[in-house]
Amino acid sequence: MTDYSFVRRHLIDPSPKWRDQRHPLPAIFLDRDGVINEEVHYLAKPEDMALIPGVAQAIARINGAGVPVVVVTNQSGVARGFLSEDQLHDLHVKMAQLLADEGASVQGIYYSPFHIDGVGNYQKESTCRKPGPGMIFAACEEFAIDRSESVLVGDKIADIRAGNAAGLKTVLVRTGHGATETRLPEAAEAGFIADDLAAAVDQLFASGVIAK
Repeated sequence: MTDYSFVRRHLIDPSPKWRDQRHPLPAIFLDRDGVINEEVHYLAKPEDMALIPGVAQAIARINGAGVPVVVVTNQSGVARGFLSEDQLHDLHVKMAQLLADEGASVQGIYYSPFHIDGVGNYQKESTCRKPGPGMIFAACEEFAIDRSESVLVGDKIADIRAGNAAGLKTVLVRTGHGATETRLPEAAEAGFIADDLAAAVDQLFASGVIAK
């Protein structure tokens, strides 16, 4: 196995049922800001964390189909000094609680706190930062995920490129930065475009990508 210790993690589900290397499972990978929660410029306070309408219900549908949901998120706000990794953890705890209140859950959160314009040890390029696929590769090894049958949903072209680089199917949504990025020519790199996560999940179920 490749060493992905450089990839940061929060709230990883310890359940072994997601780690049977003999029977890899498809998964749904989600960007965080603009896909799960409302876009806030360098979100740092748990009280500012708000789910996009319909997201919890969409994730609960995926949970109900027995498909792992994994978050992969760039968090350059850490590198730029807007929040610490401890504060980021508090944000993820709040997000998980908001989802749990609606009967939904994610099985792991992978994040990149690095940026070339960051400070201290965070100032560097890293393949775990999207469009690099490092976070996806790490999750696929640790959760025994079948990349060819998995999907990434994001609101930026960088998300789509990370998913494509990892061999996933990809969906670009119009929420968050997707309001503008779906208008770019590069949006054609996505498998399809959906209004939001709920609409994306509807189409993934309807097309059989997620088995009912």
